[in-house]
Amino acid sequence: MARVVCQGIVKEYCAGSRAVDDVSLDVADGELLVLVGPSGCGKSTLLRIIAGLETPSAGTLRIGETVVNDLSPQERNVAMVFQDYALYPHMTVRRNLEFPLRMRRLPRADIDAKVAHTAQLLGLSTLLERLPKQLSGGQRQRVAMGRALVREPSVSLLDEPLSNLDAKLRVHVRAEIAELQRRTGTTMIYVTHDQVEAMTLGHRVALLDRGRLQQVAPPAELYDRPVNAFVAGFLGSPPMNLLRASVSRVADGLALRVGAQTIGIQIAGADASALLDRTDLARVATVGVRPEAVDLVASDAGAGSLRATVEHVELLGHETLVHTSLAAGGEQPQRVVARIQGTHALSPASAVRLRLAAGGLHFFDADGVALGRAK
Repeated sequence: MARVVCQGIVKEYCAGSRAVDDVSLDVADGELLVLVGPSGCGKSTLLRIIAGLETPSAGTLRIGETVVNDLSPQERNVAMVFQDYALYPHMTVRRNLEFPLRMRRLPRADIDAKVAHTAQLLGLSTLLERLPKQLSGGQRQRVAMGRALVREPSVSLLDEPLSNLDAKLRVHVRAEIAELQRRTGTTMIYVTHDQVEAMTLGHRVALLDRGRLQQVAPPAELYDRPVNAFVAGFLGSPPMNLLRASVSRVADGLALRVGAQTIGIQIAGADASALLDRTDLARVATVGVRPEAVDLVASDAGAGSLRATVEHVELLGHETLVHTSLAAGGEQPQRVVARIQGTHALSPASAVRLRLAAGGLHFFDADGVALGRAK
């Protein structure tokens, strides 16, 4: 196992075009770190730089105590699991697992022992004589993981390993990877564009956008305390509602103006003082609120609620997602999603009122930088 430290990593493919832009990241020994972000944000490129498959244009990369910028992939003692498994189709599971060990010319007894241990660890012992085409997608993924782990690498790198699996199997294999990492204590860096994988797998999550690192934190911190509007709007399913708004202070809390509507938000006690003392309300340009912090209230709820129109409804059984459009008064309408527990039959185009929970409000300036949140 080993620590991985990226210091000012840059990958420039042509002048002015950076796939990775000054990324500094410290992955602890034994940590499972997830790199997440939209397509083209540079996460796979960063992983390939760590693996030695790409050369950084600038910056320093350390694995353990060694600077590895000039070392080949073989010399770095890292293992990579690819999206398409990359199994040898003409080799049995046993031969696939043996392959990296035979390349290192280990004694036959050592190869047999390591393969047997890895197969038992991953539940592959009864599949050793099968070919990849005789395996399910989840079994192939476990073989690919086994081929990486059998080498006992310092670091395991996983590049969207579950993207070829169906939804049910992804949940199962995701849990297997988390349990495997816990039992082995292997340092893992896991790339995905799926935020659910990121939030459920990672000890910490590193979120990238256009090659730049936006925030690195445990999943709960990323969700509850995003450092900017991009992070807030990327994480969550559905993501945070981000409303163009202005805020002013009133006697019992805040006045929130969204389009042509103004509502009062009561914030009491120490939370109110802390928020109002540290937040420059005049700088607020965007107010964020998670769907679970939006409630549907009675039509006569009055000034504490926003008028909206239902656009469409997603019935999910245990909850209902209500997609609405705020009454705009001549301005461009803004959309708000409310997550409501249980099943609620609402007709498209029906009028509703939305109440925003004071404790769920996040405030951002014109550049998207977080100013604070109510709790």
